[in-house]
Amino acid sequence: MTGMATRYLYLARHGEAEAETDSGGLTENGRRQAYLLGRRLREHPISAVHHGPLPRAVETARLMGEQLGDVPLQMAETAGDYVPHFPDRAELPTNCADALLRFLEPCTAEERLQGPELARRALEAYTGPVAGDEDVHELVVTHNFLVAWLVRHAMAAPQWRWLGLNHGNASLTVIRYSPDRPVSVLVCNDMRHLPDELRWTGFPPGPRL
Repeated sequence: MTGMATRYLYLARHGEAEAETDSGGLTENGRRQAYLLGRRLREHPISAVHHGPLPRAVETARLMGEQLGDVPLQMAETAGDYVPHFPDRAELPTNCADALLRFLEPCTAEERLQGPELARRALEAYTGPVAGDEDVHELVVTHNFLVAWLVRHAMAAPQWRWLGLNHGNASLTVIRYSPDRPVSVLVCNDMRHLPDELRWTGFPPGPRL
């Protein structure tokens, strides 16, 4: 009988982009960030790299992959940039409901259909223990919203709570899915691999520490 083994899910937000648009590639800072994060992870037994289809994620994954060695890069829509859950007002705390709903207001009807479906598929693809006898280490190079969604899920928080969880460019989050213990967020928004001048890019200015 096949057993179950632990999945270590490494989540990396893409490096700093020239513009947060569908066509924006990485800045020079973003390329340095991707290189340094790849170098940090090269001693880990990463078996696969999943990345979103937008240029900033593709370039980040490629630069990281150069440091990781012979690891396959796999593009997936589920690792893309989308809103994973659109809350109803009744789900939200009354003190911040207006602000959160205003933030989501520009999203189109198509985005409101596609995002939650991609988020559901992402949970199926990237979470939970794995079949077999050997632990698996996977890297997903993605965007802030999906990292927040997966952290929220790991903490069994309400679905709306992905909102307000922010991650800097090329920061690292690691989640452990073990068959015999609760899900653990081992590190979150970790930037220790970056020098001071490359930290906190892509992050709201107010809460930078």
